[in-house]
Amino acid sequence: MHSQAHDIGAPPLLEALRTGTGLLHVALEKRLPFFSASLDVDWYRRLLQAYYGFYRPIESALYDSDLIPDGFDCVLRAKTPTLVSDLHALGLDDHGINALPRCIHLPDLDTPAACLGALYVLEGATLGGQVLRREMSLRLDVGADNGGAFLNVYGAQTGRRWKDFLDYLGRLPLDALAKQHAVNAARSTFSGFEQWLDSQKVLL
Repeated sequence: MHSQAHDIGAPPLLEALRTGTGLLHVALEKRLPFFSASLDVDWYRRLLQAYYGFYRPIESALYDSDLIPDGFDCVLRAKTPTLVSDLHALGLDDHGINALPRCIHLPDLDTPAACLGALYVLEGATLGGQVLRREMSLRLDVGADNGGAFLNVYGAQTGRRWKDFLDYLGRLPLDALAKQHAVNAARSTFSGFEQWLDSQKVLL
């Protein structure tokens, strides 16, 4: 879902998150159908519906928890509104979107560190969007105004917002136990997302 490139001088928390989730990240990427020859608009629509079914509850759980450390802009970084716009563009009305199934098996987001682990996965997922956006535009004629905005949710600000997020992580001092809570939550977010997409029958 995100780049595994290492930054020089990366903070220990970031290194722990990368190391702890690397294999899960690779496993999920292999099953996502964006580059499958069989992917069509219907499959793409079902895929975004499944994404919504995960992002809506996990973002709600995160942002309602009051546990995210200061410095993270929840309004700026919320992905669910863009998914809703894409689903509207793909033919769903509000009733249809509200009726979509939603994941109930979320990671335990009961500590600030756990919230950081989940946010790491959601923020990292934005990095691959540029490639996916181009692929969907070429193959399905899907762009920002007709169902593909989520794939490029930060647009030209993608790189800057990722760096800002890494800087944010680097400013937060966590002890060894808190760091492990962050890694566990990140791993649970990855595995939970894959299991959810699998249950919705949208993976390879």
